[in-house]
Amino acid sequence: MAYLYFSIQEQAPLLAALAMSSQAEKGSLNYRRFPDGETYLQILSDCSNKEVIVLHTLSQPNTDFLALIFLATALKQQGAKRVGLVAPYLGYMRQDKAFKEGELVTSRVFAGLISAHFDWLLTVDPHLHRFKSLEEIYSIPCVTLHVAPLLHAWINENVHKPLLIGPDSESAQWVEQAAKNYGMPFLVLEKLRRGDRDVQVSLPDITQWREHTPVLVDDIVSSGRTLIETIEQLRDMGFSDCSCVAIHGIFAEDSYEEICTRGVDMFTTNTIAHRSNRIDLNAFIIKAIEGFI
Repeated sequence: MAYLYFSIQEQAPLLAALAMSSQAEKGSLNYRRFPDGETYLQILSDCSNKEVIVLHTLSQPNTDFLALIFLATALKQQGAKRVGLVAPYLGYMRQDKAFKEGELVTSRVFAGLISAHFDWLLTVDPHLHRFKSLEEIYSIPCVTLHVAPLLHAWINENVHKPLLIGPDSESAQWVEQAAKNYGMPFLVLEKLRRGDRDVQVSLPDITQWREHTPVLVDDIVSSGRTLIETIEQLRDMGFSDCSCVAIHGIFAEDSYEEICTRGVDMFTTNTIAHRSNRIDLNAFIIKAIEGFI
């Protein structure tokens, strides 16, 4: 089924790939900011009774979230049949519990805002920790894509004798499946987080895998402290050659540079546009979009 796609992000994932799809038509809009920072938005394409998707990776949700909601509202006002949000990276998933009195569970609030303005959501490997699925907090249909097999295949093809390392218990799912499918050795570390940038990682003796290349595998790299702490311990053990592979590369502040200055190769998928992107998910995501619509 043919559909229109819009984005207010200049580097939104999938834009170039969708231009090659026979089912997708790029929607036209006039979007700018007034001198005081407020948003101006005008839909120029005919949306009447059409399926519409909005591309918007939510790695910096506070920056243009109002504009995203305005866009969804404008598309519906112009008669769109359905407006779906394709967010390869879905923000506001970390705060899934109130740990202290007065804390707000922002993941639930954010889910409510998205659900109120979009008809469906498609994303890639959201940070599900205490929630079993997005449907626990989102009231709209959700398509959740899992790209672990693509990561594993890439590692198998590009890394010589990999030793997979999951930096914490949450990352066990990424390394255990690869070990099963490709026979790679793996281990999962224990992590103690004291704060946003204060992390302690426990790395056992791995000298038995001296001939292997350590590959740290995780879903999200934000501050990078977990990876950096693990890399330092690997170097102390004499492993000078190691790689990091992640699905979502947020790289807050100068974390990417801090990782690279330690002589480590950092690779990510293209859910968030970054120079570390090596694993292309475009065809995988577009197939899922067109299968859902």
